[in-house]
Amino acid sequence: MIEDITIDSFYVIGLSYKKADVSIRSKFSLSVENQEKLLLEAKESNISGVIIISTCNRTEIMGFAKNPYEFISLLCKYSKGSIDEFAKVSYVYKSNDAIEHFINIATGLDSQIIGDYEIVGQLKGSFQHAKKIGTTNNYIERLYNIALQASKEVKNKTTLSTGTTTVSYAAIQYIKDHYTNHNDLNILIYGLGKIGSSTAKSCTKYLKNSNTTIINRTNNIAVELAKEVGLQSKDHKDLDQEISKADVLIVATSSPSPTIYTFQLQSNKRQLIIDLSIPRNVALDVDLLDYKTLINVDLLSQKTKSTIEDRKKQIPLVEKIIQKHKKEFLDWLHFRKNTPAINSLKKSLENIQKDAIFLQAKKYQNFNTNHAEKISSAIINKIVSKFALHLKEDNEHANQTIQIMKKVFKVEVEN
Repeated sequence: MIEDITIDSFYVIGLSYKKADVSIRSKFSLSVENQEKLLLEAKESNISGVIIISTCNRTEIMGFAKNPYEFISLLCKYSKGSIDEFAKVSYVYKSNDAIEHFINIATGLDSQIIGDYEIVGQLKGSFQHAKKIGTTNNYIERLYNIALQASKEVKNKTTLSTGTTTVSYAAIQYIKDHYTNHNDLNILIYGLGKIGSSTAKSCTKYLKNSNTTIINRTNNIAVELAKEVGLQSKDHKDLDQEISKADVLIVATSSPSPTIYTFQLQSNKRQLIIDLSIPRNVALDVDLLDYKTLINVDLLSQKTKSTIEDRKKQIPLVEKIIQKHKKEFLDWLHFRKNTPAINSLKKSLENIQKDAIFLQAKKYQNFNTNHAEKISSAIINKIVSKFALHLKEDNEHANQTIQIMKKVFKVEVEN
């Protein structure tokens, strides 16, 4: 059965790094717990095909709704942001624009660091979370799969992602640019989610630093990662002690409030503190301390200009790929829209076939019913295929064609 929704009710609402700074994005970030609550409320309200993307660079809700305010009100309910604040920095996409935006995200074209391929993993996680709760539908699943296909083609056929410039790598590059002795630094990474784990691996790969220590609130995660990448781990209870030793402290925790405060830092020790968390997990007054340098994800994104310029040259080719896959999705939509008419046409022709064979069998004693069924069925399939192809290729006049089918073949199509 075709779901009673149309692409005109498909919306994407949200905010991103383009207009909202890190403090505003922090207000609208959604914890995993609140994402689940939001999706469950959407499900109870019969809002279909809902996915949430909440990363350090964006918070978005996409799906099928009566109007975008349904999503906006849910976002403000489960975040710390207000509707007035959202209105100042937000965007709302509808229908074709929403489809294109979705694919843009998957290809990395809309990332703060253009070509950032980590967004694919985040998108997959968002989709799987929504599917587990039961807020996906056939439309959003098809769009999700097409977006992943576009992302794969962009990765394989362009250099949009060449020269890693993820947030985690940008942090490593910042260290390399500001310390000649980066191999010998005492580096502490606190928090081992996706970004923290990626940063730990980058320390080994790009800095060749053997003095990197990792700490996580769940100790066994740190122990396992340390074994995997050849670093040392410490228990969470040793955090303050390890901070006192660190030349560089990288904070990648996922807390709604700060996890690092001024009292944890020695006032007479020079330290670089990199906060990769959204919302910020290093208290802002840390930047007021002597000998401390505090940077966040917004500053890091400015450190990749040369790579970004090279990637920008790939944009025309990426846009062609996006348009190709967008067309593929729209063609699929048109096919679904016309499926009831095609099925009804086939049923009407089969009724004509059945009546004709019955009459011929009564008229001729030796009439070969099986042979007649095979020949006429092949003809029916050819006719139906011709109509299906016509509806696909000439979508502009599809309604006129269906009206003719209704008149000539008594095709029944639900309004």
